[in-house]
Amino acid sequence: MRTVFFNFTILLFILSGCNSKQDPYTIQKKSIGLLTDSTIVKELQLSFPNDSISQFIGGDEFLGNSNIIKVYEKQTQKLLLELTPKEALDSLSIIQNIRVMDPRFKTMKGLNKNATYQSISSKYKVSSIQNTIRNLIISVDDMNLYFTIEKTELPENLRYEVGKKIEAVSIPPKARIKDFYIQWY
Repeated sequence: MRTVFFNFTILLFILSGCNSKQDPYTIQKKSIGLLTDSTIVKELQLSFPNDSISQFIGGDEFLGNSNIIKVYEKQTQKLLLELTPKEALDSLSIIQNIRVMDPRFKTMKGLNKNATYQSISSKYKVSSIQNTIRNLIISVDDMNLYFTIEKTELPENLRYEVGKKIEAVSIPPKARIKDFYIQWY
């Protein structure tokens, strides 16, 4: 009797594991939906079977131009993601950088492109804050994420000096994310 019960339990466990589908909008450290950090350009259609993929081919590989690959939702033609391969114009190159364009994509902790600085800093450890001409770049190395926040979101006295170190406490909690990126090394 124990053997029958044990075998039945194992069968249920196996069958329940087969039915679980990966959420196509979940962002993890090494994946976003079915796209992983080892997916090559020519395999993108397998990662986005229900979406349209358009690829800009610049033709100026000597100038170092990246060729951005855009992923659109087929039904609505809404832009979902912008992918940048490590090597331009190479179908065997892996994806290095992803710009998240649709708020349905979110981390396991619920962070999406509509987040604020407060939601980033309360859910993840901020690794660095870089001050550029127009934006701040907020890095979260634990998840391979970085975000830009426009300097217009900052207090007036912090907007114009590029060399000034911006501390985390100086960023208003309600400062909105401008761009949401994933970078794989």
